[in-house]
Amino acid sequence: MTRVHTQISTDGDTLSPPDKRTPGARISVAPMMAWTTREQRYFMRQISRRALLYTEMVTTGALIHGDRERFLAYHADEHPIALQLGGSEATAMAECAAMAEAHGYDEVNINVGCPSDRVQNGTFGACLMGDPQRVADCVAAMKAHVSIPVTVKTRIGIDNQDSYAFLHAFTGAVAAAGADALIVHARKAWLSGLSPKENREVPPLNYARVHALKQDFPNLAMSINGGIVDLDTAADQLEHVDGVMIGREAYKNPYFMADVDRRFFDADTSVPSRGEIVAGMRGYIADHLAAGGALKDITRHMLGLYHGQPGGRAWRRVLSEQGHKKDADLNVLDAALARVEPTEAVA
Repeated sequence: MTRVHTQISTDGDTLSPPDKRTPGARISVAPMMAWTTREQRYFMRQISRRALLYTEMVTTGALIHGDRERFLAYHADEHPIALQLGGSEATAMAECAAMAEAHGYDEVNINVGCPSDRVQNGTFGACLMGDPQRVADCVAAMKAHVSIPVTVKTRIGIDNQDSYAFLHAFTGAVAAAGADALIVHARKAWLSGLSPKENREVPPLNYARVHALKQDFPNLAMSINGGIVDLDTAADQLEHVDGVMIGREAYKNPYFMADVDRRFFDADTSVPSRGEIVAGMRGYIADHLAAGGALKDITRHMLGLYHGQPGGRAWRRVLSEQGHKKDADLNVLDAALARVEPTEAVA
């Protein structure tokens, strides 16, 4: 159900209505370090043509001082695609947002959710929740330099700053600065004492808090993230918020996303079979190998395609054991396909 709201919020600020969201934001796949690479995104695009895909987090320093072409490169078929930025200095964030727009990205997102020590040492990620004005300054600077949506991904709180009033004040600051959408991981983050993995599992989920936040900011597009592992749950969440961001389940069991386009985007399309998805990867893999890339760069993202299916463990084992070899090629993919159900194999 798509919500329609006026442009004036309850506190009088003019905010971006949900119908101005990035295309595909109704269902999106979360940015995940070392996982949502360009190879994984191309693979995911064989499963869903419409869901919004995110890059791994890229720091402003990497773009300004590093090999920006390498960090910003993507395949045209990956659209709609958003670049997630890590940083906290408004001028640098604006400069990098302009790079994202120049490279054709559909959205640029600010990471205010990652709790890792490395991210905190760079003064970005979840620790920025404690400095909402700094985040607001980044949003305002980025909005002044680009026309694509500028969004913020955050938690519901950090450490002992986890009251609803704290989350409400943070949201008010970024909304007033012009953020086009807020993506909320419905767990707080502990900045010390828990690993990044534990921070994804130990703090309890609080969906109701995100639902309340949407009620208080009806004109700010809002997506929910955290613990969503099936499309029925996603549909339930869309009764309360404008979008659902799916994280590790889309990586571990990617085929559960195969009905996303038909179910959530009213797309007149058939659900692809696993075999058709593999067939869609063959040309991409061949081009990657011809350019000097390794098979494992791509097949490591495909390990979960037959999750829970007959032959699924053998599929995973063949790709894992043979895909890393220096001379691994499409024959490895064919050998893995031979281990799954014959009806799924590609001729």
